[in-house]
Amino acid sequence: IPRYKRLVDNIFPEDPEDGLVKANMEKLTFYALSAPEKLDRIGAYLSERLSRDVARHRYGYVCIAMEALDQLLMACHCQTINLFVESFLTMVRKLLEADKPNLQILGTNSFVKFANIEEDTPSYHRSYDFFVSRFSEMCHSSYEDPDIRTKIRMAGIRGLQGVVRKTVNDELQANIWDPQHMDKIVPSLLFNLQQEEGVERSPSPETEKERESPVELTERCFRELLGRAAYGNIKNAVKPVLMHLDNHSLWESKTFAVRCFKIVMYSIQSQHSHLVIQQLLGHLDANSKNSARVRAGIVEVISEAAVIEASGSIGPTVLEVFNTLLKQLRLSVDYELTGSYDSFANMGSKVIKVHEERQLQEAVIKTVGSFAYTLPPYQRSEVMLFIIGKIPVPGMYPALGSANTGVEGSRMIQVMLLKSLLQVTAGFQSTNILTALPTSFLDPLLSFTLMEDAEIRLLVLDILIGIIDRHDNRHKFSPVRIISDISVLKLKVDKCSRQDNLFMKKHSQRLYRHIYLACKEESSVQRHFESLYTLLALICVELANEEVVVDLIRLALALQDLALTEEALPVYTRCAIHALSAVYLNLICQLTTVPTFCQHVHELKVSNTYVDCSNYCNKLEKVEGEVLFVQTKIAEILGGSGYNTERLATAYIPQITGLTLSLSFKYTGCPVVCLIFFDTVIQELERERRRQVVERFQTAPFEEIAAHCGARVSPCLASIHTLILSSKSTNTALLRSIPVYEMKFPDLCVY
Repeated sequence: IPRYKRLVDNIFPEDPEDGLVKANMEKLTFYALSAPEKLDRIGAYLSERLSRDVARHRYGYVCIAMEALDQLLMACHCQTINLFVESFLTMVRKLLEADKPNLQILGTNSFVKFANIEEDTPSYHRSYDFFVSRFSEMCHSSYEDPDIRTKIRMAGIRGLQGVVRKTVNDELQANIWDPQHMDKIVPSLLFNLQQEEGVERSPSPETEKERESPVELTERCFRELLGRAAYGNIKNAVKPVLMHLDNHSLWESKTFAVRCFKIVMYSIQSQHSHLVIQQLLGHLDANSKNSARVRAGIVEVISEAAVIEASGSIGPTVLEVFNTLLKQLRLSVDYELTGSYDSFANMGSKVIKVHEERQLQEAVIKTVGSFAYTLPPYQRSEVMLFIIGKIPVPGMYPALGSANTGVEGSRMIQVMLLKSLLQVTAGFQSTNILTALPTSFLDPLLSFTLMEDAEIRLLVLDILIGIIDRHDNRHKFSPVRIISDISVLKLKVDKCSRQDNLFMKKHSQRLYRHIYLACKEESSVQRHFESLYTLLALICVELANEEVVVDLIRLALALQDLALTEEALPVYTRCAIHALSAVYLNLICQLTTVPTFCQHVHELKVSNTYVDCSNYCNKLEKVEGEVLFVQTKIAEILGGSGYNTERLATAYIPQITGLTLSLSFKYTGCPVVCLIFFDTVIQELERERRRQVVERFQTAPFEEIAAHCGARVSPCLASIHTLILSSKSTNTALLRSIPVYEMKFPDLCVY
């Protein structure tokens, strides 16, 4: 008998309950280290004995053989270890294939120990496919005894963890990130992550790992797997999660799906988080025709993931994210109005529940806000421009959505996109108002203030308030009331910057005009006038210099005149406009800190709130001077404090800088009449005029140019010539009266 066989036989006691003979095990280990070429034969002989003992049900000796193998693996790191490992893995495979749970757990424990060993020599032909499949199967164990079932599942989880540790960093091993492996590993982990904790364990002393539940162990292993994922492996790791949630209808409940992706987002490297977001968006697109509850679940997960991902970046395709979300918003509106997921309803189509579609729309709007919150100001400005360009305006932009939705579909999309825009502007604080409200954004936004739909007008006002309010003052103006001392509001006021002054110089008249016209809308209610007051108050606090204050006073006085003279307006609207004018002038007078102006305003008996204005609505036509502000008197008062009295004394008239057209046209079969402001038309006409002037000077003959310009230039030249002659004669007479030696010349002219 060869010596290595005798040494192996000597480690087994006569009674297996006595355990491994340690003295003889030390001799076997010393022999293996002294003669490493014999290690593969030792492994083969141990494997032979183990197979025989398994077949004879001598499980005590099986445990001793595995213990011996574990000790040899820990001690030997020679170049011939690969042959010994093959024998070891053969024995582990034999145990995992057994029907006895104890043998399966024993084999798993040995494999886990082996997985933690760093081998000195590479392996080219080793395969772990069997172990991935078998450990995944153990994770789904349905053994009758709940305690044993829990132990088998936990063994499977630890086995998968061992496979990942052994292969993830070894380029010579099979790629564990391949779909064939991930499609087994990830669902097995998620299956156990869903399970509730098993029956209560006995109070006997246990180690921390033994006390760990399958759910806790699974989460730890899942986090470790995701933490090891490189850039190119994220997709293969996340796709099985999406498929698992689809196959088990887990999107609708949302809770588990959100929990899964919280684990994903917190576990992967932060610079890769945008890849997960992109996969979720792609999955949302793929489920566009699924039920609203499924889509709402996916959107909810995207929203939660966006908050976690704030510390990283949503990648280079920022607008793609919002484009996908807005697309889902439009589709949801189409589904709600048409009642079908297809362009044409059919008998086999799914039943669409309106309330579920509404919940989905709210979830999408919330998600848009979550994404926007993670963006820096310059990217948020780009998103604002992107969304405003998507809002359908009849006659200016093509309608979005299907042709079957008609006017109501266009209106709903307008409302949804404006709500999304409101979410983007929430908390937006830009130091430069010129970049926050560029012309390309402000013009189309202001055009919505003149639409008949009251909800749309209110949304636009809230958006403007959110952008202009840079010091969180908006809530201090609610509820609207006359305050004798505004210091109680504790307003945060900074000196206007150069950019603020440039913005008001460029856009103030357009803002005033739309505010003035918005007040005339008959469908406005108390909420509209409160928002108009807040907007005017914020302009005064955030953007007002001396010139702006004068214009705002003129605007307030013009609103007072509007309330008194515009008899076609409803009585409530006229009363509300009058109250708005009074409350706003009360605010301005205290911000200007001119005592006589404050005294004049406070002397007048005006309504305190919009609700109170109903008390004197019937008497509005008989309003006397004691409740009216007089423009000439205010101009006289402020003139003494250095304000421009000439401008103050001039009544405000809305300046139309664009063409106001009333268009009647057919839109999906329904006649629609709307007011549209074409400011761009004026700009185009101005550019055309300049082009014609340049072309004339470049191509026309000199005689024609001279004749054209001569008529305009000759009077000016004659006037200049007359002035020169009179000046020359005066200077000549003056020079003759002064001797040359008394003349004073500049130092540079004297040598």
